[in-house]
Amino acid sequence: MSDSQTLHRVIRRLAGWAVWSFFTEVRVLGGENVPEDGPIIVTATHHNMILDPSVLSSSFPRKRILNYWSKATLFENKSLAWILYSSGNIPVDRKSKDRQVLFRGTFDALARGGAVALFPEGTSYTEPRIMQVKDGAAWAALEYTKWAAERGIKGPGVKVVPAAIVYTNKSKYRSDVIMEFGAPISMEEYKQQFFSEADGAARAAVKRLTRTIERQLVETTVNAPDWDTLYAARMARDLLWEDERSIDLKEFVIISQTLVDLFSANDTTPNFASVRRRLLEYYSLLQSTHLTNSVLSSLPLPATLSPRNPMPLPSRLLTLSILVRDTVAALVRLPFFFLPLLPHLPVYVMGRLAASLGEHEEESQAQNKVVIGLLLLMLIYPVTFWVLWAVLSYSSYGALVAAITVWAFAYYHTRLVNDNYMHLKRVIAAWRVLVGVWAPQRWDLPLAALSQYSTPQIPAESPWIDKNRSSTPDLPAQASEPPVILQRKRPASRRIMRHVLRARGEAVRALASFFAALEVAGEDKKVVASVHLARRFGWVDEVRMVGEGQGDEMEMKGYRRAREVISFLRLRGAKVAALGREIEGDWAGVLSSEEEVTPAGSEKGEDDNEEDLVWVPSQGLHDVEN
Repeated sequence: MSDSQTLHRVIRRLAGWAVWSFFTEVRVLGGENVPEDGPIIVTATHHNMILDPSVLSSSFPRKRILNYWSKATLFENKSLAWILYSSGNIPVDRKSKDRQVLFRGTFDALARGGAVALFPEGTSYTEPRIMQVKDGAAWAALEYTKWAAERGIKGPGVKVVPAAIVYTNKSKYRSDVIMEFGAPISMEEYKQQFFSEADGAARAAVKRLTRTIERQLVETTVNAPDWDTLYAARMARDLLWEDERSIDLKEFVIISQTLVDLFSANDTTPNFASVRRRLLEYYSLLQSTHLTNSVLSSLPLPATLSPRNPMPLPSRLLTLSILVRDTVAALVRLPFFFLPLLPHLPVYVMGRLAASLGEHEEESQAQNKVVIGLLLLMLIYPVTFWVLWAVLSYSSYGALVAAITVWAFAYYHTRLVNDNYMHLKRVIAAWRVLVGVWAPQRWDLPLAALSQYSTPQIPAESPWIDKNRSSTPDLPAQASEPPVILQRKRPASRRIMRHVLRARGEAVRALASFFAALEVAGEDKKVVASVHLARRFGWVDEVRMVGEGQGDEMEMKGYRRAREVISFLRLRGAKVAALGREIEGDWAGVLSSEEEVTPAGSEKGEDDNEEDLVWVPSQGLHDVEN
């Protein structure tokens, strides 16, 4: 048994280093739900290629060894079989129609009290919600239960442990990961039906177990009915929490899902359509320019601008002074960071090139960065060690010093990179803003040309997803047009920066008016909520039977009070009240006061009048024209 774990421990250590170097933090929630021993099947979400098993294995509670499924034919070669077994793989004979044969390797691992990990979605994909949960995990768990009972195997029965892996931004360097384990699912509730000789009973038990697994995964992930809803919710979250690291990671999923729910129903507020459009336009412009609201909001901006008055072009001297100050601040700290950064530069350069290979496959970008980075570091660190050791005359003392130095460089670089990386992004953003606001206004993109950048880019659909079986019962259904996949290059800062800053001001004001409308709607105002959140914070009603002969199947609609939702967000740090005064200290209106501009892709019409309301702290709802 120890031999079967040797290579797995090595790979897990390498995976842990790779995850540690790419992500800032992996927060594990619900670790107490993972049994300390005994057979378990871990069913994890799968939205980031090989990073998912890397995160799962390296951060799994109690360092239990995880066994992953591999094709049985790969085990025919004895040398390769040793490598596969040693690295934690177990054979699955996918060609066999006999499930007892199909899961033989799984049964052996579980009978030893081991942990088997699999991804029931079947493939890694990028979608706004969980699209499919297949039956393989449920079949394996129940078939093992039957196999163990027939052989009189004593001890604890197998349990299924759902594991949701959520990335705050799965392709972004130095983002975070939340891995939450759900309550373990016992087979006691399902095995009697599965053991039954009745026609279709076994399959029915498997379907019930699969739905239970899916429900737990949905409740611990962020799920939206479509991309526009998810993007609008993300933009609202970034405006409410300008510091992207100010959200407690244990609250990240529930906050994100609450905002998704707010933007899932078209009748949430009278001005819903215009608010959503403003948020999507700003989100798209940020997406197109590779900027973030967090970086833009961190730039100190003039306090003289007001949403109630025409907003003039900011002082060029002021923008230049901000640029000089931030550049000098970066240069002051650069010597302390430059030395450990130097050997890591090839990793950053090649990582960016590797990510570009998966430009239209978001789930591949981080994988490419991590794999290329890890391979390069496995070359750079030994070379650095040998160079230092050579300088120290190949002595024993020199080898020790060289090893400690290389380790210190790696640790020092990773610890310092967060603050310096953000500071570098601020300097670059300041340069781009400076160029944008200094450039003659006639250089700005015309609205007709801007329209290509004001629509969010939609990831390509995965060909491996069965659209017919995708279901997320907790979400309200929403009809939408087939997504349009756009391909575009980053526009020049001198041509689009004014549009970005204008869109930011309009998005802030629109979001403020959205919450103002919810606030003044009264105590009885209700909003749509995911069923699992409604059970915690609101209520569930409109229960009706679905189909015939399915008494255990219900359709449920969840609701929360609007004011409770606002209070919920405020208690978790949302700057709801600050939205009303946000753009008073902003470059939001850098368009010329001599020309009124309507956002690209829209015409000034009746729903634009809905944005004339803005929430002013301690004063309530006001018309911005008064």
